[in-house]
Amino acid sequence: MAFRFNFSIDESENYEPDTQDKTDLQLCSPKHKQEPTEKSKQTAESVADSSPRLGTDKQRDETPSKKKFCFKAAKEHDIPEDLNKILENKVMETVSGLYYINVSVVEMTCLDGADGEGIVSKSVSSRSDLIPGVYEGGLKIWECTFDLIDYFSEAEIQFTNKTVLDLGCGAGLLGIVALRGGAEKVHFQDYNSTVIDEITLPNTVANCINEGNRMGSGDNRKISKPPSKRPKKADCLPDVLAKCRFFSGEWSEVSQLLLSSNKPFSKYDIILTSETIYNPDYYSVLHDTLAQLLDKNGRVYLASKVHYFGVGGGIHLFEKFVVERNVFRTSIVKIIDEGLQRCIMEMAFKDSS
Repeated sequence: MAFRFNFSIDESENYEPDTQDKTDLQLCSPKHKQEPTEKSKQTAESVADSSPRLGTDKQRDETPSKKKFCFKAAKEHDIPEDLNKILENKVMETVSGLYYINVSVVEMTCLDGADGEGIVSKSVSSRSDLIPGVYEGGLKIWECTFDLIDYFSEAEIQFTNKTVLDLGCGAGLLGIVALRGGAEKVHFQDYNSTVIDEITLPNTVANCINEGNRMGSGDNRKISKPPSKRPKKADCLPDVLAKCRFFSGEWSEVSQLLLSSNKPFSKYDIILTSETIYNPDYYSVLHDTLAQLLDKNGRVYLASKVHYFGVGGGIHLFEKFVVERNVFRTSIVKIIDEGLQRCIMEMAFKDSS
């Protein structure tokens, strides 16, 4: 398994260059020092790290604000009838018993003009894995995703017959694990439509058509033997894929789309989200989205680094924000001390059972 280390700098007008702090799986999960050195801050291009998430005002380390949030319109993405076309020219990899698309190949294709949003070219030209309001890091798989997948198994989280939202899904691995665990419905959301079309949908299709006998069986354990990297051909839409819906756009816009849609919609029993609290400016809209979409007795499972250097966000700042809102109760259910400290948080409504 090859690891690629990537440090990025955001050169947006309103942001100061700084270090980025999300671990990139392309595949990824490097071990990090607890604190970046001054030298590493000055030579960001040659050092490894990850999460969206880069530079911004140092004042953001103090309190979350509501400024500079971009309201990207929401869109639902239909599942194409020809599933084989979705996987055409895709290179498959496997991790934790799941298929995922090799992102480097996708990036090369998008640079040739297949990316309608232009996020790949903008990311390359700015040398950044995060361009606020343009690209929010969904092309890469960040290490807290695997922390959360491990926690599902350790805590024996049950997805059977549950409605699940993978919020800020990126590759969609959390939602795919929920599908494999027998979820009744799984919805995927990412900020960028390119991520949904080029990464999330192909990953979901690949897992559905290659592991059809396993998907939906209620088995969300890791498998010891990786699946074949050669995707099978799909003769028809797998039943498990019919459980899925895919959305792009900013959180509040997607929430509005779901709540106002003519299609039947029930609130989610489980919302899964990983490394989405890197930017304190987003806390208000994230909190409100969770409050609007979670069932009254539902649970949120959120994975995060303790602190995102340069951006100012982190688990304790978000927890403080949630406590002040007095809508949810929170609990840190797991702490990962390996490398840069990370946490799993469970959230539920204060008046829930």
